[in-house]
This record gives sequence, C-alpha cells and structure tokens, in this order.
Amino acid sequence: MQENEATEKVIIGVDPGTQIMGYGVISVKGQQISLVQYGVIHLSKYSSHELKLKKIFERITQLIEDYLPDEMAIEDPFYGKNPQSMLKLGRAQGVAMAAALARNIPIVEYSPKKVKQSVTGSGNASKEQVAYMLEKILQMELSKEFMDATDGIAIAICHQYHANTPAALSSSSSKKAKKGGWGAFVSENPGRVK
Repeated sequence: MQENEATEKVIIGVDPGTQIMGYGVISVKGQQISLVQYGVIHLSKYSSHELKLKKIFERITQLIEDYLPDEMAIEDPFYGKNPQSMLKLGRAQGVAMAAALARNIPIVEYSPKKVKQSVTGSGNASKEQVAYMLEKILQMELSKEFMDATDGIAIAICHQYHANTPAALSSSSSKKAKKGGWGAFVSENPGRVK
C-alpha cells in the first residue's frame, strides 16, 4: 500500500489571465493520468487590477488546500504588442506562483507553444485541437463551457510528459526551472547536436 501511494503525484496546471484564469488538477499513478478537477476563475467582474490579484491568490491558495498538489506547472506569459497587458499578465502569473511558493510547492514554467506541442504535436494548435487531444488522453468528454480550463489541464499534462525526461531528471535539484530551452533540447537530443 505504501509503495502505491508513493507513486501518486498531483499536479496543478495554471493558465494565467487577467479576465479568465484557467486551471486543471491531474493525478498521476504510474503512467495513468486522471483528471481530478478543472475550471476557471472569472476575474472580469472585479473593478481593479488589485482586486483581481487578490482573488487569484485566494482561489489558487484554496485549490492548493483542497487538492494538495505536489507540483505546479504554469504557462509563461506570451509577448504581445501591448506592454501594459504583458505587465498585468505577469503580475497575475506571479500571484499564482506566490500562492504555490507559500506552500513550498515546486513550480515549472512552460511556453504556450511547448504546451500545445506536447499535447497535440503542433505548437500552433488551436484551443479546440488542444481540447480534442485532452479528451483522447483522459478518455473523457470535457465541458466546452470551460475552454480556458483546458489550457490549465494541458499545462499539467505537458509537465507530466516532461518531468520524466533525462533533462528533467538530471536537473531535478533545480525545481523552479524553465523547460524547453536550448539546454533542455541538447540534453534530450544529444545525437542531434554536432
């Protein structure tokens, strides 16, 4: 019984946003991935950015208390044309990360392209394609009303796929690492680099 419990891992995936923040919680036992919970945090109803940040911190903290994740995977903010939007998105990500750090939960960041590529095989996949592949991976139907939550699930699954690569295992001392950089590529593909 003890051995079986040791192999279970809970991962929370977070897709930061300033209007809607998606999340997904998965459980991994051996190679079996199962969905524990997913949903969205609606933030557009709050009048100020500060209130949105407070709500993000409270909801992520509550999710952590409810599901006791072992690790957090979070999407890097993508670089858009509007620096103000980028700053607000970065703050939202930081507050979600602070909730995990307050509970000593290791965090790994992934680029949106890396997440899509891990789940669908294409870094340019649409939200619908990601949702379709998640239904195949999890062998269940996902609610279309929570399309933003599927990104959270995808981030958690991406983390699981990359957590057991040779690059991840060799750098496990650095828990808050960025995946998908040149160093990770070289470590994962030594035969492809000359």
